[in-house]
Amino acid sequence: MRHPPRFSILLAGAALTAAGALLGPVGTASAGTASVADSAPASAMAAAAPVCTVEYTTVSQWAGGFQGSVTVTNNGSALTGWSLGFDFAAGQRVTQGWGARWSQSGTSVTAANESWNGTLATGGSVTAGFIASFPGSNPAPTAFTLNGTACNGDPGGPTDPPDPPDPVEGPPVLTVSGNKLVDENGATRRMLGVNRSGGEFMCVQGRGIFDGPVDDASVKAIADWNANTVRIPLNEECWLGLDNIGAEYRGEAYVNAVKDLVRRVEAHGMTPVVELHWSWGQYTGNSAGCADIHASCQKPMPNARYTPAFWTSVANTFKDDRRVVFDLFNEPYVDRATPTAAAAWACWRDGGNCPGIGYEVAGMQDLLDAVRATGARNLVLVPGVAYSNDLSQWLAYAPTDPAGNLAAAWHVYNFNTCSHESCWDSTLAPVAARVPLVAGEIGENTCGHGFIDRVMKWFDDRGLSYLGWTWNTWDCSAGPALIRSYDGSPTPFGAGLRDHLRALRG
Repeated sequence: MRHPPRFSILLAGAALTAAGALLGPVGTASAGTASVADSAPASAMAAAAPVCTVEYTTVSQWAGGFQGSVTVTNNGSALTGWSLGFDFAAGQRVTQGWGARWSQSGTSVTAANESWNGTLATGGSVTAGFIASFPGSNPAPTAFTLNGTACNGDPGGPTDPPDPPDPVEGPPVLTVSGNKLVDENGATRRMLGVNRSGGEFMCVQGRGIFDGPVDDASVKAIADWNANTVRIPLNEECWLGLDNIGAEYRGEAYVNAVKDLVRRVEAHGMTPVVELHWSWGQYTGNSAGCADIHASCQKPMPNARYTPAFWTSVANTFKDDRRVVFDLFNEPYVDRATPTAAAAWACWRDGGNCPGIGYEVAGMQDLLDAVRATGARNLVLVPGVAYSNDLSQWLAYAPTDPAGNLAAAWHVYNFNTCSHESCWDSTLAPVAARVPLVAGEIGENTCGHGFIDRVMKWFDDRGLSYLGWTWNTWDCSAGPALIRSYDGSPTPFGAGLRDHLRALRG
């Protein structure tokens, strides 16, 4: 969220996997697997290896719709093209898909290979996903074919899915598996918690490093809400120690304070997310937060002069602790500076001399490259545009991650453009079907929680992650503030998040 001046505090992942099914959230429904022998005699069928095995999974479901996944394993001869077929029995209709060319005629659904994934070796698997509607019940298909060959169920009937792995104790090392986050045991995890604002503005305003206490007691109070994640906004100039920042609040003093907070967050069993909030670069165009060249407000995009160096330093600091998550840039709004959506998204990814921005921009690919060049394999969150509220072209422009550990970040408040379920269904659901989705900031300026209740339900139904803004004792009638005091006493807005987190984990 953007901050006003000092005393006016108020806001490519791949769908195709080489083998295995996508991990689903708690409550995932899954059909059994099915197989059939080749044309072997009946007496030999029990011992023969199945020609094909299909696993069908309902990854998530909501009123009138669901996300599905099918994984087919070829146990026969190698294929240079494949077509999977099955029938829906209750009026389900595929509305979009990925990893295959999806089509439907009546009840019959076909998923045919794309040009880039047509080869299916013996023992090889391919996963494709889709979103579909359903009018009433949503039973799983029971019969499948691969290139016309039936993949039938075990004669003894479907088997129960294996028990999910137990989550690791303490803060996990989060990695991407399909469109889910998993820990070291392979257990599916969600990031649920709060933002701890202050580190982005106090130092540049000459007032300290954090706004309010960040001692053990105050961090424990966050954990007592049953939060498992704390997002920590940072200031580029303070971290790098630039001389416009007071000596007591910059460089080593600032870095050590952040490291200490990260350690306390982890000590209380929570995941720390370090995030670049305010950065250098003069911008006075549409929606400018300030005219200052320094990191004293939210800029439309990171800059090529300092931001890659910031992420190189942050990644080197935390690369040996993969429990720390990196959030590349708070709320890009390059779309306000640049005349067309295509130009905005190209600038977002590739940077350079972007129309409407007077400094050289570092794109999301530049920042991700800076992180990975250090050897850091930590989970990285990449926001969208329109103050991170627009993910409509995120999949098309997503940066390439050699570590394959990238998630999408999104922000939403009741006053944003994409603040209703129809927008979430049309723009968020396709992204969440391909990569993990984290709502890094959710909030409302009503001092109530009716809006975030809707957000949390939509995200809960799909097993997604969200973090409330913000764990600071500001006036919630002037902007989203979760607490009245740092002992965790909530505002009415904060009580909605606190009670929901406790209910989820209690």
